[in-house]
Amino acid sequence: MQTGNRLAAVDLGSNSFRLEIGRFEHGGFQRTEYLKETVRQGGGLDEDRNLTPQAMQAGWDCLARFGERLAGFKPSEVRAVATQTLREARNRDEFLQRANTILGFPINVISGREEARLIYQGVAQMLPQTDERRLVLDIGGRSTELILGHGTTPQVMESFRVGSIAWSNRYFTDGQFSKKSFAIAEIAAKAVLDEALDAYHPSRWDMAYGSAGTVGAIADVLVASGWPAGTVTQEGLDWLQDKLVSAQSADRLKLAGMREDRKAIIGGGVSIVRALFSLLGIHTLQQAAGGLRHGLICDLIGATDSEDDLRVKTVQRLASKFGVDTVHGERVGKVATQLFAQLMTGPGSEPMPDGDRHLRKLRWASQLHEIGSHISHSDYHKHGAYILDNADAMGFSLSEMHRLSLLVLGHRGKLRKLEAALSDSDLVAQLIALRLAVILCHARKDPDLQGMALERQGAQGLSMQLRCRPGWAEAFPQSAYLLREESQAWQKTPWPLHVLGC
Repeated sequence: MQTGNRLAAVDLGSNSFRLEIGRFEHGGFQRTEYLKETVRQGGGLDEDRNLTPQAMQAGWDCLARFGERLAGFKPSEVRAVATQTLREARNRDEFLQRANTILGFPINVISGREEARLIYQGVAQMLPQTDERRLVLDIGGRSTELILGHGTTPQVMESFRVGSIAWSNRYFTDGQFSKKSFAIAEIAAKAVLDEALDAYHPSRWDMAYGSAGTVGAIADVLVASGWPAGTVTQEGLDWLQDKLVSAQSADRLKLAGMREDRKAIIGGGVSIVRALFSLLGIHTLQQAAGGLRHGLICDLIGATDSEDDLRVKTVQRLASKFGVDTVHGERVGKVATQLFAQLMTGPGSEPMPDGDRHLRKLRWASQLHEIGSHISHSDYHKHGAYILDNADAMGFSLSEMHRLSLLVLGHRGKLRKLEAALSDSDLVAQLIALRLAVILCHARKDPDLQGMALERQGAQGLSMQLRCRPGWAEAFPQSAYLLREESQAWQKTPWPLHVLGC
């Protein structure tokens, strides 16, 4: 990372959308601009868990303003993520398709544990480098993340589906406050968070930190009323709850430090914080300056494709956990990437956009293509796809994991199961390379690729041609037979594969 580089992080939270802009200066990030809009998209999910048209439009309008500010930024300088609301929304693809275009950069929906990792990373990089064991909690609009870490390293990460918007809508209807509603909301939060007691027991951490909006909103009110700055205590929470009950409703609430946009969701936030204090034995919660968007900036600063890349470690961890034959996975990956590299120049020698990124994804899919083999030999590709679609994979977005799952699902068997995905020409190129690599490595040894070439055909590059050297088919009759069968499978798709000399 060079000094002076611009960087930007976009956080599509359930309550607010945030944009952080700055520069990399003297080995660190220096903020130059911060934009925040209360979109409250988490309150825009209907009973079927679809975003309402109004909620989608509010999000698009905000992203249009962010997009105008990000004009001129390079793709490598911006990272945008969405969290719990879009994890839940059944129609998220409809929202994201337009949102990506409006913002001008891809928006990745991340898993709860990936969100937790980024939150801890953002918090830790803004704290003194000490040897303390840390508990970090982040209460958002529809989820709460809990992280245990040591120094800058997160160790235990979890996301729970309890948040200030969801709890306020459910237990403080029409913004009405009462002792009974607070008691019920706190009990309900404990029921969800109870499983955290063992993993986040007080004996496992030295200091507790609270990140993001809910903790910040509570701390703002407390300090405006004379409580110590930067901390939230049990006494402070008791005092604040009494004030809310005395006001009876959000409309009548008049507290110094309480922003208007927080009044409607403060009840849910307070009840969740009180539940965490009670369950985890927290006496004092330190307000943390960092958060999710700072974690995104850290990733941008430290982004690398080396062996230290977090995603490489995640792939290795998954392979180890599910007993994958790593030697064979590497073999298939080597062949698949070699074949794909030949397709990275399209018609007229035009380079394939994002070719290197697709190459990395193909390598990872190759390494994990047998991840489901310990569940079922005949259907291991289906089980492998399920594992990847549902795995908590640090460093990956949900869309990235879904793409890996599609490649694993499609690396063998009939192609009609991927019919809807075959409109993506880049995925098709990855898939052809992977399927051919699996065939060529069927004997679980390095294949003879001398004189073999895979190339696009036609003006639009919609068909592929695999050519082998003279005599190759006679030397490897089983491989040649499997390649001819593969050619037949692709003839039934818009992407015919022709095999010559094989």
